[in-house]
Amino acid sequence: MFDFLAEQDASICGGSHLKRRELLQLGALSAIGLSLPQLLAAEERVARKPGHEKRSAIMIFNLGAPSHVALWDMKPDAPREIRGPFKPIKTKSEDLDISEILPMHAKIGDKFSLVRSVHHGGAAVHDAGWQIMQTGRRFSGGVQTPHAGAVASHLLGRKTDLPPFVVLPELMGRGGGNMPNGQAGGFLGKAHDPFVLNADPSKKNFKVPDLLPPDQVGAARLERRRKLRDIVDGAVKNFESSDDARLLNDNFHAAFRMMTSKEARSAFDITKEKESVRERYGMNRFGQCCLLARKLIESGVGLVTINSFLTGFDQLSWDIHGSKPFMSIKQMKEIVAPMYDRGYSALIEDLDDRGLLDDTLVSTMSEFGRTPKVNPAGGRDHWPQCFTVSFAGGGVQGGRVVGKSDPVGGFPAERPVAPPEVVATIFHSLGLDHQALLPGPAGRPFPLVDFGSNPIKELF
Repeated sequence: MFDFLAEQDASICGGSHLKRRELLQLGALSAIGLSLPQLLAAEERVARKPGHEKRSAIMIFNLGAPSHVALWDMKPDAPREIRGPFKPIKTKSEDLDISEILPMHAKIGDKFSLVRSVHHGGAAVHDAGWQIMQTGRRFSGGVQTPHAGAVASHLLGRKTDLPPFVVLPELMGRGGGNMPNGQAGGFLGKAHDPFVLNADPSKKNFKVPDLLPPDQVGAARLERRRKLRDIVDGAVKNFESSDDARLLNDNFHAAFRMMTSKEARSAFDITKEKESVRERYGMNRFGQCCLLARKLIESGVGLVTINSFLTGFDQLSWDIHGSKPFMSIKQMKEIVAPMYDRGYSALIEDLDDRGLLDDTLVSTMSEFGRTPKVNPAGGRDHWPQCFTVSFAGGGVQGGRVVGKSDPVGGFPAERPVAPPEVVATIFHSLGLDHQALLPGPAGRPFPLVDFGSNPIKELF
């Protein structure tokens, strides 16, 4: 008989032990953000391409959408209402120039490459772009396509006590279109939803709430967890006969290992980093998330997504419409760009210094670009017709430019690139067959990316 209440020990950091039943009765599984389906971890299911076995990925999602014309694809010869107030500067790569408000990027211009001809035909609303850029497909018919990290989780499984797919610091908030944000397991199931930090690592009292052992959890939180016991007691009779029961029993230990693992806690503990290292990244939420992503990759996590911001409404973001509740170009120059410049450049340099960059693909993307022409408020509006993404490490050759936009940055002029090609590039770097099949909705086979969509080979 299937018995996931069997009396098996789990060791807690510090040497004490709790029985499996005791942990469950405390509702300990919800402490790490895992519902029962999320315990369906798997061993590695596919063979990777030779030489790619150690590959991992960091996806930086620039929520709000930076202006490509202001940062990555400048048009100094265009009229002022197009080129804006900033000037291009040379980088360490002869083939690549960027905005003067990203001086630290310029120093590592030989480490990353730009794709200046990305476009999509989705709606010009944030969550539509979030979905299509992170999954490679539009949200339609109620079908949620899994995030690239969820696909990697499904195909490669869990290799350490840490989760295979992590989102920092939180899931995306409101996007304005009432659509899913694309940061879930989708039709692969909640087993492949990300582990979400739900905390700000730049705070002095930073702790990962979902990794605290039961004896360190407050009474109110503990009471909520006790409710899991009732749910489990009611579900187990029906669950014992299901096809997933054996797999759940085999992998139930993974949840306990993560919660009680000294290595797992250490991977999330940035207080162990030297103060000089932390300051190098910037003592702000984005910078510390970049540092934490490096630690997680170093510890064996397969894919980490960093949301540079959480929403475009009344918060810092790249959403520079020019007037409240959105950001102005001045705020981008003085606050957003310097913070991003420092965090990103520190991440690339740190990965390189530690010998990790060759096996870690760092991609940066956004839901769309911004209008070539500055609007009456002095900002720029949503523009999915053309924008820029970047890649570094993971086999990518740095200092390159792929694609070209027209003279005002309005549309691709050479080598147009669609979102499925961006996602396929991530899979390619990880050593996965981008045309492999997933178990899709209604049991029909579902390719990782649309047939006919290939990785951006010019990057490699």
